Amino acid sequence: MKKLIIASLISSTFMISPAFASDNGWKKEASDAWIDGKAEATLLFSTELNSFDINTDVKNGVVILTGDVENSVEKKLAEELVSGIDGVQKVDNRLTIVKSQDGEAKAAAKDENGSDFTDAKIATVIKTRFLFDGDIDGTDIDVDVVNRSVTLTGTVSTKAEKELALSIARNASDVSNVKDMLEIRSNS
Repeated sequence: MKKLIIASLISSTFMISPAFASDNGWKKEASDAWIDGKAEATLLFSTELNSFDINTDVKNGVVILTGDVENSVEKKLAEELVSGIDGVQKVDNRLTIVKSQDGEAKAAAKDENGSDFTDAKIATVIKTRFLFDGDIDGTDIDVDVVNRSVTLTGTVSTKAEKELALSIARNASDVSNVKDMLEIRSNS
């Protein structure tokens, strides 16, 4: 019986070893899974997109976007948001534009000056950073962006949390200024 157990252990070791020795394949899969989760969350937190119509798949750091969006601005926004995630090598944007009655005309008008696209991207990036930061209760902070100017409203627990939220907003790309409308909750 002892020999059978030892033989089983040895044969199992030989069967499992190639999986771990295969050029860290499990590390790549774990990294792809992390990127996929981060991409799904980033798209979910964007108020400008219907993230339930967008699917993500990741292979070796390349994110493949599939599904439907209403216009070219949404397609571009989804790609831009996902391309900013750490570890993403490339975005293969296969999103299909499903035209609404006047969605494409509105999108074209917004896209001409680029401000609505940029504002939506800024808001989503800041909200996502708030929600993934363990030191900030991002659900209590509203982020409004108009012409690259960010306004933060809502409540925070401490002065330190308020300063961190303002710093995150100021450090986001394309932000011209940040208006502080945050209030510190009283402990009473």
